[in-house]
Amino acid sequence: MDEAIITIKEAHTIENVISKSRFIAHIQPVETEAEAKNFIKSIKSQHHEATHNCSAYTVGDQMNIQKANDDGEPSGTAGIPMLEVLKKLEVHNVCVVVTRYFGGIKLGGGGLIRAYSGAVRDVIYDIGRVALRSAIPTTVTIDYDLTGKFEYELERTSFFLRETQYTDKVSYQIDVVEAEYESFISFLNSITSGKYGLIKQDMVQLPFDIPTN
Repeated sequence: MDEAIITIKEAHTIENVISKSRFIAHIQPVETEAEAKNFIKSIKSQHHEATHNCSAYTVGDQMNIQKANDDGEPSGTAGIPMLEVLKKLEVHNVCVVVTRYFGGIKLGGGGLIRAYSGAVRDVIYDIGRVALRSAIPTTVTIDYDLTGKFEYELERTSFFLRETQYTDKVSYQIDVVEAEYESFISFLNSITSGKYGLIKQDMVQLPFDIPTN
């Protein structure tokens, strides 16, 4: 069974303004707790004049390590709500820091929870989640007269086209989830009547976009 690990594409930052307070959400992929702690330290250094730099992170394929810090906000109003968003969206191996520059208007406990959890949700949806899945990179080569039908049918599948190259023939770099490889071969044979070249590479973990609901 193919079980994907969900994470984010890359580091990203967004800013929300709520009741004159600035909430800057920074998110970074991490592989170890040490990386998460270093990221938090770097954000605090960059925003040392901020009122708060609250943080949360998960590390491990099963979220084996989970930590949250309110950084001076009332207990339970920042770090834990941030961590709960990571868990609800099943985002593994990431660290998020929400920097707050106080704008003079108090938000209350509920307002803080909504502000911090909302900042984490927004930064994740803005950069986009990916599923790391066991996949096989392939290169498929066909003649030009087959390209129209091939490309039309390929768009209707779950096979991921990364790049197309045009020389004396057309080559498609296509990533195929391991569990779908036999279906991929059947697809090639059906669409091209067996008239294709195929180069198969070793299986790797590749990111596949997850649609935002």
